[in-house]
Amino acid sequence: MSLTQDVAHVVDEHRYGIRHNLAQFTHQLVQVFFVGLTIGMFRTVVPALAETEFGVAKGSFMMLMAFVTAFGFVKGTLNFVAGRLSERIGRKKVLFLGWLAAVPIPFMILYAPSWGWIVAATVLLGVNQGLAWSMTQTSKLDLTTADQRGLTIGLNEFSGYFGVAVAGIVTGYLATAYGPREGLMIFGLTVVALAGLLTLLWVKDTLPWAHAEGKKHAAGLMTGPKPRYPTNISDTPGTWEVFTLMSWRDARLASVSQAGLVEKFVDALVWVFFPVYLYQHGLSLAGIGWVVGVYGFVWGMSQFFTGHWSDRVGRKKPIVAGMWLCGAGVAMVLLGEGELWWSFAAAVMGFGMALLYPTLSAAVSDIAHPNWRGSAIGIYRFWRDLGYGIGALLLGAVAALAGGIEAGFWFTATAMFVSGAIVLLACDETHPRLNPAAD
Repeated sequence: MSLTQDVAHVVDEHRYGIRHNLAQFTHQLVQVFFVGLTIGMFRTVVPALAETEFGVAKGSFMMLMAFVTAFGFVKGTLNFVAGRLSERIGRKKVLFLGWLAAVPIPFMILYAPSWGWIVAATVLLGVNQGLAWSMTQTSKLDLTTADQRGLTIGLNEFSGYFGVAVAGIVTGYLATAYGPREGLMIFGLTVVALAGLLTLLWVKDTLPWAHAEGKKHAAGLMTGPKPRYPTNISDTPGTWEVFTLMSWRDARLASVSQAGLVEKFVDALVWVFFPVYLYQHGLSLAGIGWVVGVYGFVWGMSQFFTGHWSDRVGRKKPIVAGMWLCGAGVAMVLLGEGELWWSFAAAVMGFGMALLYPTLSAAVSDIAHPNWRGSAIGIYRFWRDLGYGIGALLLGAVAALAGGIEAGFWFTATAMFVSGAIVLLACDETHPRLNPAAD
């Protein structure tokens, strides 16, 4: 069989687009919803009750941020591993390994004698999120076309962060009804069991679609505008080659990676300092759940259109706008009082994140060749989620030095404005239709 015949056969077997792969695309959306539920159960009850339930001394900012630091470094590393591993053993196996890692978490929360157990549980949460969330995103990108990347990632992140928001609210009520440990146990065990079962029964491996796309590129059969793929990389690069390209050798990819890292400062802040700040200002657990839930709901639901919008207007403008808008929302938390005002500030932050999340990942996908797209996404997510760990360390240090968590809010807002300026100055437009490669 000739190369052209072989490629034609592969193309016939693997069709691209959301409509052609709707069933599998939907299964992956359900999976990332469960991934969001898993991380969401740590967002309300755990930080708010760190002092009273898990023995963290008041004012121990570095201790309080320890579990987010552990989560960030572990998740970042596992994102890195997941991308390369999925190119070897397939996407589905990596996804299922992520759910296996989550099995002990509900039991560790239930029986935790100290904050150290919560930190250890968060390490496993980082493994779960690094493997599982990475695969839901990569699998959808395998199935869809270049013009659907923003929409694809937008739908992925909508589903995931809708899950985060739902979990924050539900666990707040379950903790009130059954006790914090028992409520989290019931919720977490149900989520992990259902997700693992659905993975085994209904999820397909999408690696063959990525291989088929690579063959089409090699045979010169791709249609439409040509992406500006980096030229200083081999056809089948090693891990270090892709890592250096993503981190500093390509200005576009490096600026996107740093933006991803800094944006996670906001999420680290919302995860720990925001609930503590609200609790210190007299808000109930249910009220905190709703305020933090607004952040997640707006973030998730807005991605219905922000990802698709970036398919139309390009990636650069939404990224810069999202960084600056998110920074403004963080600052707003300290400029007013009351549940309504804090909910509004949370909504501004959430919309800023909605502009960023699908667009940053889509920018990487625009210019990452299908032969190494899984690795590129994994390394971008490595830098992005390392922002949890780096952000948590910096926020804890700043708060400790200043003697209050308010300093962490100002630090985060400033970092977002600076990072947005770096993207504005260093990153070219990546969308192939708006900035195609020369023929």
